[in-house]
This record gives sequence, C-alpha cells and structure tokens, in this order.
Amino acid sequence: MILPFDDNYFMKKAYQEAEIAFEKGEVPVGAVIVLNNQIIARTHNLTETLNDVTAHAEMQAFTAAANFLGGKYLKECVLYVTLEPCQMCAGASYWSQIGKIVYGASEPRRGYSYLGTKLHPKTTVVSGVLKNECALLLKRFFAQKRGLN
Repeated sequence: MILPFDDNYFMKKAYQEAEIAFEKGEVPVGAVIVLNNQIIARTHNLTETLNDVTAHAEMQAFTAAANFLGGKYLKECVLYVTLEPCQMCAGASYWSQIGKIVYGASEPRRGYSYLGTKLHPKTTVVSGVLKNECALLLKRFFAQKRGLN
C-alpha cells in the first residue's frame, strides 16, 4: 500500500518550487519543510531575486518554518530539497536540529557529503528521491544559461 503522504509526494512539492525558481531565472532548487504530514514552509532559491548568496531554498525554508513554529528548532520536521544541501545549508540544518533531510539530486562538487560537512547527529538522511527529475531540471537550466538548447 502506498501512503498518500510519502517522500515522493513531498519531493514533488519541492520540485514544483524548483520549477518556479527555473521560471524566475534562479538556479532551480526547491524546498519544503513538513511537520506531521503538513507543509509548514515552501520556497525556492532566491539568490538572484534578493541579490543574496545565502538565499538558498533551504535557508529560506528554515526561516519560514521557524517563524511558523515560533521557535528555532525543527527537531520533528523533515526538509525535502531537490538538490543535496551545500555546506552552508548543512550547517544551518545542524543548528536547526532538523529531524530528517530528504534530497533528490546529488551535488558531487559542492554537496555537504563531498565536502565532509557534519549534520546534527540525530538528523537522518534519505537521498535520491526523484533524483533523475531533479537532476534533469538543473541540467536544462544550465544548458539554457549557456545557450546550449
């Protein structure tokens, strides 16, 4: 039996955010934060829009979730993000004490795992959810930016 609210379901919601970023000319990374099967934060990269190198999808989502909850710790929450978090976002996830991170595409050069960044010891990780779709959207974006399509 497939539950309606599983990792694929919520990753599709994060992917929808990545598509919005794509349309805005932002690197297409989307994120949602879920608590008890309810999305409490949904966002995407805003680095170009805000002219802010720290405005990654995850950072925006952490802020929105903390505001929603009225507290900075996200211990019972799950972050769904279309691309493996970078070192900065992994560090922020450590401080937020997020309970679980689920990501789509791997980031072989700038991802937290490649760089050896530590997550909070109680954070669990699931990788590769909708990885092909997430990776394809990023490839399309960068091909378009380079004038290859």
